[in-house]
Amino acid sequence: MTTITPKRLLIVDDEWDLLVLLRKILAKKCGCDVSIVQSGIEAMAQVKNWQPDVILTDIVMPDMDGLQLLKNVTELDSNLSVVVMTGYGTIEIAVKALKDGAYDFIEKPFDNSKVSQIILRAFERTQLLRENRQLHRELEKSDQATDFVGQSPPLRQAIELLTRLAQSNATVLIRGESGTGKEVAARTIHAMSNRRSKKMITVNCPALPEQILESELFGYARGAFTGADHDKDGLFLEASGSTILLDEIADIPVSLQTKLLRVLQEKEIQPLGQTSTVKVDVRVLASTNQDLEAKIARGEFREDLFYRLNVMTVTMPSLDEMREDIPLLALHFFKTFVEEYHRKGMELSQEALKCLERREWKGNVRELQNRINRAVLLTAGMIITPSDLLSPEELTEGVSERTGVEVPVCIHQLPYKEAKEEVMGCFASTYLEKALTKSGGNVSAAARESGMGRQSFQRLMQRFHIKSEVFRE
Repeated sequence: MTTITPKRLLIVDDEWDLLVLLRKILAKKCGCDVSIVQSGIEAMAQVKNWQPDVILTDIVMPDMDGLQLLKNVTELDSNLSVVVMTGYGTIEIAVKALKDGAYDFIEKPFDNSKVSQIILRAFERTQLLRENRQLHRELEKSDQATDFVGQSPPLRQAIELLTRLAQSNATVLIRGESGTGKEVAARTIHAMSNRRSKKMITVNCPALPEQILESELFGYARGAFTGADHDKDGLFLEASGSTILLDEIADIPVSLQTKLLRVLQEKEIQPLGQTSTVKVDVRVLASTNQDLEAKIARGEFREDLFYRLNVMTVTMPSLDEMREDIPLLALHFFKTFVEEYHRKGMELSQEALKCLERREWKGNVRELQNRINRAVLLTAGMIITPSDLLSPEELTEGVSERTGVEVPVCIHQLPYKEAKEEVMGCFASTYLEKALTKSGGNVSAAARESGMGRQSFQRLMQRFHIKSEVFRE
């Protein structure tokens, strides 16, 4: 049974009575372990030894003030959320603390409920930042010997099988839904084989008409047909000593299947217009997303060719089967396209990652890749949110008949508290972005139009990692 470690809050203030009071209130309201210390020096020691998730600290203290403590803590762990307290109503100090990396600030005297709400949000921020850091670590650990990204058991099993098959010369049939990485699997087999020094040849079978496909695969002799004014080596001869991938083999014409069967049986080809055969040393890999057995039953695919191709079979898992890898894949594609489109500083929000993880992906990894590509290229701001990745229809399950409110996708699969936070988070981040877009990035104007105080508006911006600069022309 897994033990859940309670959240840890460190409170720093030189007033002992206030420390005791805050410990009693916040331990109960936030459901966390609380440690209290009376100086910045003690706080730094506790940060290293006890490793809190959130720090609530006073600004004015004798040995080390709150701003210096904030600086030291941020250098030690930038993912640790710090909330500062000030009893002097000095907004300038609070603003400086925010600029220096504080999550939020509160003024003394304060409302107990407000303090607990801020601390709970700070816990949430720390958790999200740490989850994101863990994702980057897992991405770095992901199998570097292949082009696959992920750690899920179905993917690991597929990679292990591909690795074993790479050591042989056996024909391999790679099956799986569209977009599951069948070509990547073929490249993996080739890259780990003793044929890797030569380039693998890939043939997209459905892309070429029957007559052209035949001449491309097997080559032709001069005079074989009108326009054949010279001999041409086919792709099988070009791939001699290497590997050839017949992509979407199910779509190869029946008339060519007999010739392909001869290559697999006899290891030889007969170019068009030539009576003699030519020996080839080629390893054949084939892929398909279709039901070959059903095509055999309909007479659309030769049964003997199927058994020649099906010596070894690898079935690539769908994205639904490796759902836990979605954040890793999304982050991988995000980093790739950020570099390609020169969008340094862009962020992929945790809300967007969660949204991607819950959505169905009929196009599997390729569809996910395309969505990230489009979002990085077209998002106006520097933070990708769920609305940048999914259409309004995809973002909602529909509209509640009772309330008329749109319900976020898959919301009913979440516990009530998480579902509520998801709805409110989507609403708040979208609202802020629209307000800032309308004001051209002017925070004061956006807050005024929203009927909010500037400080409250800024706190929400900070919570959802929204920066006003990206909305200014």
